[in-house]
Amino acid sequence: MGTPQPRLGPLVHRSVHRAAAAWLIGSVQFIVAMVVVQLGWSDAHPYSLKDNYISDLGNTQCGDFPSGSSTYVCSPWHVVFNGSVIALGLLILLGVILVRTALPPRRSSTVALGLIALAGIGAICVGVWPENVNGAIHGIASLLAFVGGSLGLIIVALAMLRDTRWDGYRAYSLLSGLVELVATVLFVFGEYVGLGVGGMERLIVAPLLLWLIVASVHLLRTPQYAPRTIPTG
Repeated sequence: MGTPQPRLGPLVHRSVHRAAAAWLIGSVQFIVAMVVVQLGWSDAHPYSLKDNYISDLGNTQCGDFPSGSSTYVCSPWHVVFNGSVIALGLLILLGVILVRTALPPRRSSTVALGLIALAGIGAICVGVWPENVNGAIHGIASLLAFVGGSLGLIIVALAMLRDTRWDGYRAYSLLSGLVELVATVLFVFGEYVGLGVGGMERLIVAPLLLWLIVASVHLLRTPQYAPRTIPTG
């Protein structure tokens, strides 16, 4: 019998699988919650994916919003939305804490995960302070979530360099971050390119949510340990 090759070390630690589960659950439950809460709006004043902000789903009162505008907002299931976005933020933070070993131990990894954590904190604040409760804090929290998510994805793509566990995901991460960043800039300057405020806001939110889902599935499929090498005779 030949000398067997030594068993390779862990490809990902067990904590990484838990992080992936947290990110996957957080993202999926938030998407489902948005759809459910939208359906709760009345037929007289239906929710518009184009003309309504995502945050209108969490507005706790019925009436014209902003005050004096012609946009009527009434979200009967606002508690579901606000609870869901808080849960999303908490699960993003939990995932950031547990996923660290899935990226190389370099400064770019720390910065990227810190920015994604910032997006999670922003999401929590969005749910705690709905748009009609404290518009200033809500607006700042939303911007933190948008900027943190976009820059986090761009820098995480750099952190993935020379890490074979992320082959094929570097370009996707970079593209997702760039799309979110450009959409954020357009949104801030009121340029909605025909998508409306709601459509542009979804173009900001979607890249991070989809990245969390895709990255989670990839990490859950990555074994904790490499298969043992069969000796050759």
